[in-house]
Amino acid sequence: MYPHHREREQPIFSARAHVFQIDPATKRNWIPASKHAVTVSFFYDANRNVYRIISVGGTKAIINCTVTPSMTFTKTSQKFGQWADSRANTVYGLGFATEQQLHQFSEKFKEVKDAARLAREKSQDKELANTALSIAAPQSPPVMCVNGPEDKLFRSQSADITLSSEKERIKKMLSEGSICEMNLEAELFTLQDSNTKLVAALHEANANVEQWKKQLAAYQEETDRLREQVAELEAHGGHGPSDMLKDELTQSLEELEALLKAKDEEIHILQNKKAEYHEMEHDREEAIHRLRETEMRNVELERRIQNTEQNLSNSLEERDRMDSEIQRAIEILDIKIFDLNDLRQSLVKLIDK
Repeated sequence: MYPHHREREQPIFSARAHVFQIDPATKRNWIPASKHAVTVSFFYDANRNVYRIISVGGTKAIINCTVTPSMTFTKTSQKFGQWADSRANTVYGLGFATEQQLHQFSEKFKEVKDAARLAREKSQDKELANTALSIAAPQSPPVMCVNGPEDKLFRSQSADITLSSEKERIKKMLSEGSICEMNLEAELFTLQDSNTKLVAALHEANANVEQWKKQLAAYQEETDRLREQVAELEAHGGHGPSDMLKDELTQSLEELEALLKAKDEEIHILQNKKAEYHEMEHDREEAIHRLRETEMRNVELERRIQNTEQNLSNSLEERDRMDSEIQRAIEILDIKIFDLNDLRQSLVKLIDK
């Protein structure tokens, strides 16, 4: 659905937890980073082969941690765990609702850490291979200056500096767009999970409503029948059944009316849940719309980066061509100077004769 985004970074696991950070002053107390439970997600970047833990609270990134093989997730209680991030110089703590959620997050942390270790080993092997190739490659001879260091030609690099700064600026914009897109992806992931749960609850509620409607109809019939019996007893007076039977019928009638009232309240609660489901569906559609807009902006930024890289490549080719022409002119000038020097020496000898 979002091909450009999934080629870069995508969520692989999410959980709800209260986020804490260690107090930098005391290194003992925990400081809440979120007022309520937020979504904590593992993301995988296929291009860079990097795993990250990210949590977003509103528009602020609460956790943005790159997983390394040296990290360790420690369970400090039945529902609380922590790990240290040396790059951010802090310790993160997560409080879960259940022990099972803590266990699932801990297992996923170990799995991601092992994957990060394998990725680093592959990257190191690749770097060693590239280093070996670069050592084995012949070195190009240095270019000698004919006229000495004072006569070196200054090459204009203003165009290269401008293109490089433009490229860095666009890359920064693309990085900010990717972070925004990643936050929207995490929000969408959470909304989809909530949507699935609400749909299941709604289906179950609809099935229960149908069953309760049938029960209500039966209870109403029974209530009407008991009311008729009570009316008959009151009409006959002492000629009918005993007062004890009348009291039992009245009590049964009151119980049925109380049951009807409770069922009406349950139906009202289900109707409110249905309204909440529609509101959640609307939020999900808005998140999808924002994500698509971010995708379009990122595509435009990528196109601009490609154009900038193409312009930079053309400028480098043009500079190399000018360097070659200048080098040829220098060689021709050296030959002319050598010829003039020979001519001068010839003229001196001729004058001396």
